[in-house]
Amino acid sequence: MPSTETLTSTQNVNLANTGTVEVTLTDHGQGRNLLLLHGGGGPQTVAGFADLLAGTREARVITPIHPGFGGTVRPDTLATIRDLATLYVGLLDELDLSDVTVVGNSIGGWTAAEIALAGSERVSSIVLVDAAGIEVPGHPAADFFSLTMDQVAQRAYFNPDKFRIDPTTLPPAAQAAMAANRAALAAYAGTSMSDPGLLARLAELALPVLVVWGEADQMMDQEYGRAYAAAIPGAQFLLLRGTGHLPQMETPEQLLPVVWDFAASSKMPDLPSF
Repeated sequence: MPSTETLTSTQNVNLANTGTVEVTLTDHGQGRNLLLLHGGGGPQTVAGFADLLAGTREARVITPIHPGFGGTVRPDTLATIRDLATLYVGLLDELDLSDVTVVGNSIGGWTAAEIALAGSERVSSIVLVDAAGIEVPGHPAADFFSLTMDQVAQRAYFNPDKFRIDPTTLPPAAQAAMAANRAALAAYAGTSMSDPGLLARLAELALPVLVVWGEADQMMDQEYGRAYAAAIPGAQFLLLRGTGHLPQMETPEQLLPVVWDFAASSKMPDLPSF
């Protein structure tokens, strides 16, 4: 039976240009190794999916908090998505993990792509779930920092009414946490939420890659996702119906078998493309 035990801990990672960085993470389950990376909404956007994955499959799910999110500290020298990827390559070394499938949503997907480009032998495959980071002519990412939270919900979900948040009704501590997350997001991803050179660099990837996209995603639309897949040799694109930018929250039961079958196959799965 899958393990239901969840451990929360901190791990020190030594980086050449940054020094020691403390990473807070949850370690859930036993079995095949998965590194699950959250997006700009913070660690709570993947927590439930991590529980579901480790609780229903023979999986060990490592879920770090990007430094600066969730009340953690971000060193000033940790300032780009590439820096974040370097941190997680070091984390895999510290944890001595192998055959890891990296799964990332939004900027977590961007980070997963950069981890793959770093060439760590510990990583065997990646899953990009509505990933940010590239520039696609005619299909720009939404300007997150100009949107209200209500507008973000409208663009991010197939059924936005279930996920709307009015920040003014939240306790002061929760409002402060949201502001800190937003500041960390801006530090890592910039206001454009993209790296102009990433699309071309994706041609260097030699790992199995699955690009998963919610059909209702209006933060980065379907064509943005298809461009991601087209830029990666051998990558497949899978469109999920009835979900948006965060399928791990909106339709986890739909995303779960896709992620698990890919991770467990050790080869490119035979998935339909739309």
